[in-house]
Amino acid sequence: MARKKDPSEKFGLHADGSKPPQDKQICKVNLRPAAESDLTIMNDIYNHYVLHSTCTYQEEIEPLSGRYEWFRNHDPKHPVIVAEHENQVVGWGSLSPYHRRSAYRNTVENSVYVHHDWHRRGIGSLLLADLIARARGLGHHAIIAAIDADQTESVRLHAKYNFERVGHLKHVGLKFGRWLDVIYMELLL
Repeated sequence: MARKKDPSEKFGLHADGSKPPQDKQICKVNLRPAAESDLTIMNDIYNHYVLHSTCTYQEEIEPLSGRYEWFRNHDPKHPVIVAEHENQVVGWGSLSPYHRRSAYRNTVENSVYVHHDWHRRGIGSLLLADLIARARGLGHHAIIAAIDADQTESVRLHAKYNFERVGHLKHVGLKFGRWLDVIYMELLL
């Protein structure tokens, strides 16, 4: 079977195609609302994890048309943001409706994805802190995070911002030929 092409292989984050700095120091990033022009790089970042990680339980590459539809379904109460370093998107985050039923309208689910070459530079922390501030400002009451149990860095990141473990579902996902657990974490605002 042919290897699926990693969408992140086709782009360099710098205009000249060079790799990002190899030191793991915190870098200066700008956070801003996402625009349609960001969706290709956002989708490439996400699709790397579809192919290589359990941080998403999606198993097939997200087509760009799907990312556009997802983006159009976000509104002012459910923002999408990006982190830029030297005018290049290196991560993104979002607040999405937790559930379609109307009584859940003040509860959101967060997502944070950082380009795999840019881990351990504080970008995920900046994105999550910004999402929490936006959720408070928008009048949301709770943020839910559904995290694969093997994603210990994500669990630690959420705990750093006072998310509490509120549930552990066993063997609810099957990816890469193994059963996966999901930890639910919640922050009351």
